Amino acid sequence: MNNKIKQFLLAVALTFVTSSTAWSETYVRYEQDGETFWGELRGDVIHQLSAAPYLDGTVTGTQVNKADVKLLAPVDPKDVYMTGFNYEDHIPEGQKTTPYPGLFMVPAGTIIGPEDDIIHPADSDFIGYEAETVIVIGKRADNVSVEDAADYIFGVTAGNDVSARDWIPADIQWFRGKGAKGFNSVGPVLQTGLDYKNLNLTARLNGEVRQRGNTSNMIHDFEKMVSYISKYFVLNPGDLIWSGTIGTSEQLNVGDTYEVEIDGVGVLKNKIIQGK
Repeated sequence: MNNKIKQFLLAVALTFVTSSTAWSETYVRYEQDGETFWGELRGDVIHQLSAAPYLDGTVTGTQVNKADVKLLAPVDPKDVYMTGFNYEDHIPEGQKTTPYPGLFMVPAGTIIGPEDDIIHPADSDFIGYEAETVIVIGKRADNVSVEDAADYIFGVTAGNDVSARDWIPADIQWFRGKGAKGFNSVGPVLQTGLDYKNLNLTARLNGEVRQRGNTSNMIHDFEKMVSYISKYFVLNPGDLIWSGTIGTSEQLNVGDTYEVEIDGVGVLKNKIIQGK
């Protein structure tokens, strides 16, 4: 092999490594001195960004230590789309799967971060956990195909879709039971470059494993959901799509701590406190 061929192959290899590495980034949203910022997390240092990463935010030159700021939910959505009964082991006995995702929405104001407390409403007798994988939309999506849907998925984070089980049957919609303030935690980071079709998820109640699964077992995968949702609604940068939960949802009590861990994302940890 002559030197020119060797140099060409080396250049190709370096280009592949560089492009692959550059796309795998860790982003956070944080509060410092009463202001909210986006940043790229490198080790324990946050490099501040001028805007959200999916809005072409660039490094400003300001750096802070992660330990010196409060981490917020690493998302800032306009719309939040959730999916019901998207894993076989969460579907009630006797209920059939549907040819389309069981879609519903919750208000963006329900989102809390990795260091926030989940509020147990005083007038609910039963709130339950639902560990989920969450994708963040990277650009405007309007009637996109399944084949093109991957181009609209920016990154992945973890979520806990807390639900007031005693409210849901009494209401016309799931809006209150799924979307009350302080219900839906997200974080700790927004991670790019992950294979969202094959991610392990483990969730723990007070340190004991209660949920475990893999996104490969989703009935309707994320690309199908992006296509399906964008057929009827316009998805905007920063919008969230939740996977639906796995297994059985059990009760959360005041004082409990629930953790959702996803490969490459880390651990989302929240404590349950009494609401008014």
